[in-house]
Amino acid sequence: MRNVPTLIPDRSSRIIRMFLILFLVAAIPTTACSAEESISFQSLQNRLTNDKNAHFSKEQIDHIYSNPSVFFDVKGISSYFRHQESTLNYDQFLSEKSIQKASDYIRSHYADLMKAEINYGVDKEVITAIMLVETRLGTYVGNCPVINILSTMAALEDKSIRDRFWNKIPEKNRITRAEYEKKAVKKSEWAYKELIAFITYVNKEGMDPYSINGSYAGAMGIAQFMPSNIIILAEDGNNDGSVNLFHHEDAIASIANYLKHYGWKPGISREEAGKVVYHYNHSSYYVETVLNITEKLKSG
Repeated sequence: MRNVPTLIPDRSSRIIRMFLILFLVAAIPTTACSAEESISFQSLQNRLTNDKNAHFSKEQIDHIYSNPSVFFDVKGISSYFRHQESTLNYDQFLSEKSIQKASDYIRSHYADLMKAEINYGVDKEVITAIMLVETRLGTYVGNCPVINILSTMAALEDKSIRDRFWNKIPEKNRITRAEYEKKAVKKSEWAYKELIAFITYVNKEGMDPYSINGSYAGAMGIAQFMPSNIIILAEDGNNDGSVNLFHHEDAIASIANYLKHYGWKPGISREEAGKVVYHYNHSSYYVETVLNITEKLKSG
């Protein structure tokens, strides 16, 4: 697995390492993202520093954004503002090969899956089904730095940055300017809250914020949790004192806790199960795929 953040065993060493990381780490941006160096995060930095609810110091924020690996991600965010010509083919996850891989995963992680099933009352098959669809059982967790994705989207709260970014979006399939303005404002507020959660999380766990890659939306780890959900619902499945969703044990327990939180219980009907899974991804196609995978795994 790539980009697995290193966890620090005690609080004092976490803090020391965190400050060393902020000064020294300069990760290389992935090819799936592209920087726009002329657009600054200064207005976002000011907002984070002055936000009394965020509890970040100016020094802390300045350290994060002075790192050369933090950049305005044009390519990663542009996709939000272009009409999509195709959607994910969920049928691929129902192929015989995919189901076999999921069955193999259950055998390989049987102890952790059964532990989650016992502790949370969530079927091991549905946990596995979600991991199959989200990250192909942890083999693809995304390739853009989460700090850049969330910072770029949050920065669009500034109208001057929105105006400049509009001209960076490829014109082919670009949505209208009115649609762009409405969506950018809404998404920037959402991303700002997720950014606060992300910084809070990596600080708490002593993680390197620059090495954590995720989806183009900023979802992280094998379970593809957004940072705000990590803060509230992620679990320490391997009991090592830290929550790291790049670890299978933590990802399994976290998915189970998430589904339990939204109403999953032993013996749940398919209709009720669908309502619970819908919270994970607001797509009826996604829900049906996850439930069909679950049934195939149970019958196999």
